[in-house]
Amino acid sequence: MINDIQFQNEIQTLIFNAIREDVGPGDYSSLACIPASATGKAKLLVKDQGIIAGVDFAQMILQYVDPNLKMEIFINDGTAVQFGDVVFEVSGSSQSILKAERVLLNSMQRMSAIATKTNEYAKLLEGTKTKILDTRKTTPNFRVCEKWAVKIGGGENHRFALYDMIMLKDNHIDFAGGITLAIAKTKAYLKEHNLDLKIIVEARTLDEIREILQSNGVHRILIDNFNYEDTKTAVALIGNKCQTESSGNINEKTIKEYALCGVDYISSGALTHSVYNMDLSLKAI
Repeated sequence: MINDIQFQNEIQTLIFNAIREDVGPGDYSSLACIPASATGKAKLLVKDQGIIAGVDFAQMILQYVDPNLKMEIFINDGTAVQFGDVVFEVSGSSQSILKAERVLLNSMQRMSAIATKTNEYAKLLEGTKTKILDTRKTTPNFRVCEKWAVKIGGGENHRFALYDMIMLKDNHIDFAGGITLAIAKTKAYLKEHNLDLKIIVEARTLDEIREILQSNGVHRILIDNFNYEDTKTAVALIGNKCQTESSGNINEKTIKEYALCGVDYISSGALTHSVYNMDLSLKAI
């Protein structure tokens, strides 16, 4: 995952663009019928069940919109919630609360859905050494929050973007002229540009795994779209030479069996690209 400074920069950019997109020159609905001096209070109401995520992010949104808004938190990120729970209350300028409402709700609904799904996967992996990873299959311009939600749900982050880890997948390998050439060119490039990045190489067959193992400096082998038996064989071949990761259409029904093959990680794009938003609402009180 990116460092703290990059994280804060991503968050601030996200909030700025989200408010710019939603509010533009002004929330004319509120400006038209609510006095600037009016104050009010609203609660974040849960109308679903799962793992709540985005409470801390909601606080950042509210502070960006209006530093004078006050937030009283009752339920923290990562907590299981059910229908009727009140996560927090916010008080202050009525116009400001309404200005922040949609960005806050959209963000928390999606983050909570991702945290909930991640938590389900993490529970299925209990009793194994395997950890669940996200991928780059995220919503454009919302990646930082989606990966944050994965962490809240009990998962771990894969690389954040193309710049913080080398990942040689099938197309890289084919365009480079093969696995050995792709690894050699990558190591030379990193040395030339004084970059300290970990290298992951995707394998499509057991023969490709054997070829990868002939090169030094590979941090992890991505065992992609293997069946259970071939995954076990791959793990045995790799041993402790580098880390192992399974991927490729792994779901709730198959994840435990892949974990029992002995891999270190399982990555799943479904954590972020196949979720249904948690039903939340911000109600005036």
